[in-house]
Amino acid sequence: MKELMDTLVEQGVLTRDKADAVLQKMDQRLQGEASRPPPPPDPNVIGVPYVPEFVKDDIREQLRKEMRQDVMKDVLAKAKKERWGLPGALPAWANRVAIYGDIRLRAQADVFASDNARNYYLNFLAINNGGGIGQVNYPFLDTNVNRYRMRLRGRLGLDAAITSRLKIGVMITTGNTLNPVTFNQDLGSYGTPFQVVWNKFFLRYQSVRSDGSPSLTAWGGRFGDPWLHSSLVWYDELDFQGIAAKKRFYFHGPAKAPDDPAKGHDFIFMTLAAVPIQNIQFTTNDKWLFGAQVGTDFQVQQRTYFKVGAAYYDYANISGKRNAFQSNLLDYTAPQFVQKGNTMYDIRNDSDPNTNLFALAADYRLVDVTAKLDFAQLAPHHVILKADYVKNVGYNEQQVFERTGQHIPAHTTGYQYEIAVGWPQDQIAEWGRWQIAGAYKYLQRDAVVDAFTDSNFHLGGTDTKGFFIRGEYGLATNTWMVMHWYSSNSIDGPPFGIDTLQLGLLAKF
Repeated sequence: MKELMDTLVEQGVLTRDKADAVLQKMDQRLQGEASRPPPPPDPNVIGVPYVPEFVKDDIREQLRKEMRQDVMKDVLAKAKKERWGLPGALPAWANRVAIYGDIRLRAQADVFASDNARNYYLNFLAINNGGGIGQVNYPFLDTNVNRYRMRLRGRLGLDAAITSRLKIGVMITTGNTLNPVTFNQDLGSYGTPFQVVWNKFFLRYQSVRSDGSPSLTAWGGRFGDPWLHSSLVWYDELDFQGIAAKKRFYFHGPAKAPDDPAKGHDFIFMTLAAVPIQNIQFTTNDKWLFGAQVGTDFQVQQRTYFKVGAAYYDYANISGKRNAFQSNLLDYTAPQFVQKGNTMYDIRNDSDPNTNLFALAADYRLVDVTAKLDFAQLAPHHVILKADYVKNVGYNEQQVFERTGQHIPAHTTGYQYEIAVGWPQDQIAEWGRWQIAGAYKYLQRDAVVDAFTDSNFHLGGTDTKGFFIRGEYGLATNTWMVMHWYSSNSIDGPPFGIDTLQLGLLAKF
């Protein structure tokens, strides 16, 4: 009998205290029955262990209580999901719509090195928007005046299911219509309302397997990032316009929650995208990004997961073309947005020395390899290693010389290494959860298009090297704080060092 009780305790049917109580009650009753002599054995009857009725009653009652609790939990969860008791209270479409959002408050300090070169690094975006160097009060980047500011980013999104496979996604956010890589709004502009922009508006189709895991996902419109990457090539908050599709090929059996690193993955993926960057009237030379990535995501061993992807990004018509004398027909080849770092040249060709329009001097065809190794043996704490390497194989020194008139060597390599310890980043938003991460970045001037890389490290752009540290801590459900420290310097040219400290409070629903 003791063995039976032990088994029920191990399986969670009974607690140890209740099992001991049943055994004690059985001993007491058995002692009372022990004084009566047993009946003579029947040679024709095979004996089996005898369990008294009162023991059966106790076990039956305990099982009933445990099963009642489990059933109640299941019923309540199902009632909440299916909205029992509210027939007709909400229109049918309301059950297919999910609303979500977040807010980030940030204090930021940008501190420049004391030996930075002054009046050297041109502010190409300001010059292009102003019409030329002579049209701008100060045509250089700030390299010596520290800046302290409060910033805010607010987002509100909606997902609406059209069918079981097709949905619409939209999101509005604070931001700047002229800046595609950050949605921060600087505080301190009383009397001027925040700008609000549509940063997502897309259709998404997703087919799933019999176990519910995604098989094919396709987007059209303005959607989130479909790539496996780090902040080396693409800024984390960057959105893409156009069309993209991602296909997963599973190794075997049912999928293991491919978007949940705590449960393991076993699949090969392929992603394709066609992204229009600038649509131009009266020409067929629109600017495009065509991308392809293949990779795999699998469980190396128990609680160790590996993910790797190799990508090729081809920018079409991205470089500038010099105008004929006194003409502006090729002004459209100048980029609509730049940060800093890429090799630029003046495509204006007129007799006015105060007018300028700068464009990219090189072509960009990027080969990028990104890898991530997740050790979860100490779950819920993880040790996560990331590495990213990129090479611009489209840079041609002869072409750059023909455009600029200068021999500019190819500086077209970038890499980043990162280690993170703690909870996975998407699980921080609970009290007491945390993560600490550190990384080293090295990004040469023409390794990537500077417009789309991280806008925080070196305050955006390329031609930079250094490190960053990140710390996150959960304060409550859906509320957490973040600290970033970026320390960077220029690779080429005169000294240009920037240290940036960010302290942020985030909340989501």
